[in-house]
Amino acid sequence: MTPSHAPIGSDDQHPVDTDGVLAVAAALRLGTTRLARRLRREADVDLTPSLLSALSMVYLHGPLTLGSLAELERVTPPTVTKLIGRLEDAQLVERECDPDDRRIHRVAITGAGEALLAESRERKNAWLADRLATLHARDLECLRRAGDLIDRVLADDADGADGASPSGDGDGRGSPR
Repeated sequence: MTPSHAPIGSDDQHPVDTDGVLAVAAALRLGTTRLARRLRREADVDLTPSLLSALSMVYLHGPLTLGSLAELERVTPPTVTKLIGRLEDAQLVERECDPDDRRIHRVAITGAGEALLAESRERKNAWLADRLATLHARDLECLRRAGDLIDRVLADDADGADGASPSGDGDGRGSPR
């Protein structure tokens, strides 16, 4: 926990146990990493994680210039050019000329790209729902609350504020978890 972040839902009367926070952080990191890895397998798309992430960013923030996408993805412009080329070849994105400045091109998701993300999201949600269905109602409520808390923890974090899920399927744009 950084000094600039006050504990969520706590007061000065309850000191934070640093060792306890570190243990929760380690368990949460491991669990979310394992979950993200499994959800990537369940996505069943013929795209690399980098391509899926770029497609998700175009879905969430597009239409985008290649430079803006490179910044969002934290990759070099030549890398994003290659990624978009592969997504264009698969007809998942298309380049559009800016109506005010024909020198500027933006990348937009196609219907096929949106459909691929939606199908992937549905498969992952179904897989996870099957596992969650075995839990008691109080455990489901605990997980729902944990999701809310994670969102709150990440709310001020530029890396977590892009709305993309850890699996990079772009389900943060107005759709439920």
